[in-house]
Amino acid sequence: MQILWIALAVMVVIPLAMYAWSRVAPKSLTSTVEISASPQRVWDLLTDFKSYPDWNPFIVRAEGTATVDTKLRNTLDNKGSTMEFTPTVLVADPGRELRWLGRFGLPGIVDGEHYFVIEEVTPGRTRLTQGETFTGFLVPVAGKFLDVGSGFAAMNAALKARAENG
Repeated sequence: MQILWIALAVMVVIPLAMYAWSRVAPKSLTSTVEISASPQRVWDLLTDFKSYPDWNPFIVRAEGTATVDTKLRNTLDNKGSTMEFTPTVLVADPGRELRWLGRFGLPGIVDGEHYFVIEEVTPGRTRLTQGETFTGFLVPVAGKFLDVGSGFAAMNAALKARAENG
């Protein structure tokens, strides 16, 4: 019976400790690009989800609207591996910020708060920062699963090209 209690304690304590650690030291990624376009142009392209298959190499499909509390349906391509997820929009501030929360399974396993911050640098020039903060008890061991920085950079570059050339 004592072994059963020890096993149960280990099964509970380890995931709780890993979750707590991910809250203290979350995994964060960012990618920034400057675009020769207005913040409104960047926002319009970023929230035109139907056009994502035409230009976006990272989020290759997106459905929904940029409205707070709306669920999106996104398909991500990370180095040839695709994954579908349904994040909830947390912030939709036109020309300034789009933010959503996606989860892998139940809350607390792997939660990703993804954001796009749009800042006017000078008239007609915009800085776009795309990032994500991962928390959850599997984050400390998720490794390559969460390595999406190259996807952020590719999406930012494609958005820049679309805003400036099309």
